[in-house]
Amino acid sequence: MTAEQTVQRGLADRVLRREVDWDAMYAEQLPRVYNFFRFRIRGLQDIEDLTSRTFEKAWRGRHQYRRDRAGFAAWLFGIARNVAADHLRSMHEHVSIDAVAHPHTESTPEGDATFQSDIQRLTKLTADLTDRDRELLALKYGAALNNRLIAELTGLSESNVGTILHRTVEKLRSQW
Repeated sequence: MTAEQTVQRGLADRVLRREVDWDAMYAEQLPRVYNFFRFRIRGLQDIEDLTSRTFEKAWRGRHQYRRDRAGFAAWLFGIARNVAADHLRSMHEHVSIDAVAHPHTESTPEGDATFQSDIQRLTKLTADLTDRDRELLALKYGAALNNRLIAELTGLSESNVGTILHRTVEKLRSQW
């Protein structure tokens, strides 16, 4: 490689690794990353810690992000998936969907009992799902990612992601 090619390649690498507006990306992606962990992990403290760990790893590895390889959200959720996998391996358990419970603003004893019953039922139904299906549900409904981005993250085709999600949701509905 000539000196001129080396300089051009270096310049191209700097352009592709150009700094991301971290404040804007953090504001945009924080709720999505947090909700992803809510679908996968039990315990508010763990969810907050894992969300923080994800952004910390992204910040530390920011020089590795390349716009030509993946969009920022795909890169960030790749990190989040690894953080979740590491955490779940260390816990030796899988978390059910009850971790995504949204707090009620208006609480009544009857409403609370119904809500808890629904969460318990959904927890039992999702316990029988494969890890892949639970992760796809977390990415789709927890992180609010589209099928194309989920496909990039998981290595599945976009149509396969849609098919798996459709079948999983239909299975849950039929058992409800």
